[in-house]
Amino acid sequence: MTGSRVLALGHYQPARVLTNDELAAMVDTSDEWIRTRVGIRTRRVAEPTETVADMAVQAAAKALANSGLAPADIDLVLVATCTAVDRSPNTAARVAAALGLPSPAVMDINVVCAGFTHALATADHAIRAGSATNALVVGVEKFTDVADWTDRTTCVLVGDGAGAAVVTASAEPEIGPVVWGSVPEMGHAVRIEGTPSRFAQEGQSVYRWATTQLPPIARTVCERAGIAPEELAAVVLHQANLRIIEPVARKLGAVNAIVASDVTESGNTSAASIPLALSKLVASGRVAPGAPILLFGFGGNLSYAGQVIRCP
Repeated sequence: MTGSRVLALGHYQPARVLTNDELAAMVDTSDEWIRTRVGIRTRRVAEPTETVADMAVQAAAKALANSGLAPADIDLVLVATCTAVDRSPNTAARVAAALGLPSPAVMDINVVCAGFTHALATADHAIRAGSATNALVVGVEKFTDVADWTDRTTCVLVGDGAGAAVVTASAEPEIGPVVWGSVPEMGHAVRIEGTPSRFAQEGQSVYRWATTQLPPIARTVCERAGIAPEELAAVVLHQANLRIIEPVARKLGAVNAIVASDVTESGNTSAASIPLALSKLVASGRVAPGAPILLFGFGGNLSYAGQVIRCP
């Protein structure tokens, strides 16, 4: 085999919907203020007893069922998350146990909002190297656990959920080369620190970095994949903020692409946002199988990672 491809997808969101009007009763904000500044209308909130692993299992089970593979076929599980409380067994091991996977390698990856695209690249590399044949890649967050509900600039952003992909060996590569990196000296601009951990960010610094520095990197991702931006059928950026997604997509020049905007109803779900939005988009039937889709994650550490995949 010379490459890998995304075989199937699945996603999960908690039942509870938190509206902007409900937030306005909790903190000094309003529906108009939130929509104008970040484009979010609603977000999902997990129950207190619902864990990161619980949500990961739900999304992973759907992806596995959609793939047609048996549990024994999965030999690698990668879970991207920055909000898992439990350290051992890690979330990947908990997913494997819950799904009855007999003996996979299990790893959690914490690259915050760029976690899923890092994990997807890692799965692709493992398959290309012959270390795995079928991988389960999950992005999951209980981001409301780390929210500061007194800070109206950040609590309006966060949501909970999970998305998953089954990645398999392929005669022709359908996951393009990853372009990844970071700006470590600016890592303080997005923080989840302290005990208890709380999410904080320097919003204007992140906005300027994302809207000015990331479009050229996204174009490089397309170049590495041999795809012109105007050939993209869809663009799935990290669902951070509609006011970041729209200018980055516009500057990229993906004039014919559907631009995922799941942030409006799901909020910012960090590492879950790309697979969650991607799974919904593919399930809608709006993107033809085999069509090129740009995935591009960015955020904490001021890290980024992106690749072009073919729609499953």
